[in-house]
Amino acid sequence: MKHHATGPFDVQLIPQKADNPYAEGAGIGRLALDKRFHGALEATSQGEMIAFRTSIADSAGYVALERVTGTLDGRAGSFVLQHSSTMHRGIAAQSITVVPDSGTEALTGLSGSMTITIAAGGAHTYAFDYDLP
Repeated sequence: MKHHATGPFDVQLIPQKADNPYAEGAGIGRLALDKRFHGALEATSQGEMIAFRTSIADSAGYVALERVTGTLDGRAGSFVLQHSSTMHRGIAAQSITVVPDSGTEALTGLSGSMTITIAAGGAHTYAFDYDLP
């Protein structure tokens, strides 16, 4: 059965030292993720992002993995989100999906995809379309 969850979230992006000196020299950054989701998804998440920002305003790309732990519409457990997204002169192309078979406890069998919106003032919201057995 298809479900839809939305709400705000808070995020901290914490710059990390590159493990690979060549990546840092190429302008590729590494960041730790720390999030707090609210609404139908009441959860925390921790993860890691690898990102690159071009010299053209509003053009960038990132990949990330994050483990989300909490409740989704009252069902407790955890799951992993995989991100692969780009921004081309302000136009976003997002791919944020649940890693197959990453759901635990009451979220076992979870599948789905998420979109993130960042408002002009910086407020973050999510929209999560998902299936649970």
